[in-house]
Amino acid sequence: MTNFIPVFPLGIVVYPGETVNLHIFEPRYKQLINECYAEAKPFGIPTVIDNKLNEMGTLVKITELVKVHENGEMDIRTQGMRVFRVLELIKSVPDKLFSGAIVNYPDNIEGPGKRDLMQRVVNAIRELHRLLNIEKDFKKPDDELASYDIAHHVGLSLEQEYELLGLLREEQRQEYIKRHLGKVLPVIAEMETLKERVKLNGHFKNLSSFKFED
Repeated sequence: MTNFIPVFPLGIVVYPGETVNLHIFEPRYKQLINECYAEAKPFGIPTVIDNKLNEMGTLVKITELVKVHENGEMDIRTQGMRVFRVLELIKSVPDKLFSGAIVNYPDNIEGPGKRDLMQRVVNAIRELHRLLNIEKDFKKPDDELASYDIAHHVGLSLEQEYELLGLLREEQRQEYIKRHLGKVLPVIAEMETLKERVKLNGHFKNLSSFKFED
């Protein structure tokens, strides 16, 4: 399926199912949000990296208009729906301040993927968070978690998050995150060991003395 959608390019990656809170202050995007909210229609968030608009993005819907400020700025809550690919950017739309795009929606296999692999990934994430002294509540039991639920919580760069967005099978996304964790966990663990060594230096140490044989 191919269609036209209004677009709101941002330097973030949004995944299907994800909730994203946005503060809207530019006139063109205030117009976009007002129109989409009034007509209950979605808009697209294509990812911007290094000031370059990329072809992949996510269609989102407005789930709540949280607040309208006196100056017309808005706080909104959105939810990711589906991944799209930009076929053509329409920079100037008649009678609109915002831009649009002709997009299509590549087949994206979500589903459970490999549950045993996903559980290993989740266990590795919990170990990462333990080492970093971070607490995360994924608001789902482990056996219901998918790659999109945890992708923002494993320390991926924006470029890596965008690469993940381009993977259109759950098993591929699980493998991508597993490989990333396989690289970063040993580094973080070594940093923790180093930190403990540094802490010990300068402290009074209670050490057993060496005993010479008589």
